[in-house]
Amino acid sequence: MDKKLLDILVCPVSKAPVEYNAKTNELICRTSGLAYPVRDEIPVMLESEARTLTTAERLKEK
Repeated sequence: MDKKLLDILVCPVSKAPVEYNAKTNELICRTSGLAYPVRDEIPVMLESEARTLTTAERLKEK
């Protein structure tokens, strides 16, 4: 994931910063509790495409 792109992306729901999880290939927003998929190196920042984080994922430190 491009660091410059990651620096400007925010969650469309909470407007909070997101972090990239290379293991799951998702952008994580702990504030809203959503994980947005990255498909073909393109972030899909749609609430309807996001999955809800588990409690453990939401509380996990960076």
